[in-house]
Amino acid sequence: MQYTCLIYLDEKKFYALSKDEQNQIHKECGEWHDDLVRAGKSPHGSALQPGSTAHTFRMQDGKVIMTDGPFAETKEVLGGFDTLECESLDEALQIAARFPGLKAGGAMEVRPHIVGNCEAV
Repeated sequence: MQYTCLIYLDEKKFYALSKDEQNQIHKECGEWHDDLVRAGKSPHGSALQPGSTAHTFRMQDGKVIMTDGPFAETKEVLGGFDTLECESLDEALQIAARFPGLKAGGAMEVRPHIVGNCEAV
């Protein structure tokens, strides 16, 4: 079963850390991901550029509207993602709980992939 781990961070809090602290978190997160790749648990993952580089599209009154930056009214923005291949949800949750970015105030959301067609039920 595949799971996507969505990695969120409070950019204001993260960028308030010293450069050394930021780099230490980045290093630990990279090591966490590399361990998953070596164990055959992650086929891919990626960090994302800061939220200020985002472009968000929505439909409004039948027209596509683009706004710069993240649109959600929250302190946290999507900072990256990782795809896990696990035997169970429990295994995916155990892996997510070890994510080093949590120490910097980050959050990780784990969602199972849909197998087959997406259909309303």
